[in-house]
Amino acid sequence: MDKNITPPAAARFQVPTPARAALVAVLVYAFLVGVSVLQIGMSALGGDTQTQLLERVTNPLAALSVGILVTAIMQSSSATTSVIVGLVASGTLSVEAAVPLIMGANIGTTITNAIVSLGHIRQGPEFQRAFATATVHDFFNLFTVLLLFPLEMATGFLAKTATRISEILVGSSGGEWQSPIKTLVDGPVNLIDELFQRGLTGTGLGMALIAVGLVMLMGALIFITKNMRTLIADRLERSLNDLLTRGGGLVAMSFGLVITVVVQSSSITTSLLIPLAASGVLSIRAAYPVTLGANVGTTITALLAAMAASRPEALAIALVHTLFNVAGILLIYPLPFTRMLPVTAAEHLAVLATRRRSLALGWVIGTFLVLPLVLLVFLG
Repeated sequence: MDKNITPPAAARFQVPTPARAALVAVLVYAFLVGVSVLQIGMSALGGDTQTQLLERVTNPLAALSVGILVTAIMQSSSATTSVIVGLVASGTLSVEAAVPLIMGANIGTTITNAIVSLGHIRQGPEFQRAFATATVHDFFNLFTVLLLFPLEMATGFLAKTATRISEILVGSSGGEWQSPIKTLVDGPVNLIDELFQRGLTGTGLGMALIAVGLVMLMGALIFITKNMRTLIADRLERSLNDLLTRGGGLVAMSFGLVITVVVQSSSITTSLLIPLAASGVLSIRAAYPVTLGANVGTTITALLAAMAASRPEALAIALVHTLFNVAGILLIYPLPFTRMLPVTAAEHLAVLATRRRSLALGWVIGTFLVLPLVLLVFLG
């Protein structure tokens, strides 16, 4: 072999595993900051509009649409449900009237996953895996609403059950808990917010923060995906999938629940699954039950706020959120046929979206913005 032949650049330079792991940690941190900046930007666009919308809608289907729309704008079901808890506690809304808003919030919160998956739109197989993993959350929550919305409107079982439990628990005291993840990212997020506030206000500020958040989020995701497969060996990939599918999904659900309680955001938990799925580290069937655990875990914020208020109405509507997510799991997940419906729907949609990329954007805009707006115009 000729010793004068120069080896290719990839062979000459290999990033050490510890350095690559540190890089991924930095990228994840940048991703979390980007998500937080995006949420602040979305909130800055709306101001008090979200609260005004939540107060005024009385038609149940219109209320469902408002829940979707407001949560899609705020990028946080925890934020929406906290506002709803406050409105119920103040007497502005009854528990029964607020239930459709809670259901809509559960659908609206999944927009973050879909937006995150669009970061892979130019990579065919990666995008198909990412979009399927993102939309399985969409479909599960949509199917849950299709099952429970008419049942609740006919019987009021969620509101009645939650009210009964709240009457037993009223007087319990809770407290606000600062998420360690939120504490970790507050510094740079506040710095970015303050920098833009010096020259911008209102809509301009919101749009600028959204742009910065999207750039950080998308950029971090691209590099996380590139580093993930190199960092995680095939054996670890199999172990991760085995762990998250063990025990009929209960381990994966518990994992999703615990992580979401820690970060206090189902959007962050489920969005972090997207680059794992895109790189092939995690299968959609392994990620699916994690999203269900995240659905339950995200209700902790409203529960703590409601218990701190020591008002039965506030606690009741917070409990509705928990009961709704648990009921959805009990109705859909136990039977193999119904369990796989969201997965099958998501996989088919991902195949179509990979062939025609505009369909992916159409799904996001149509499901979370156009459809609820149209329903709101005709029913609100």
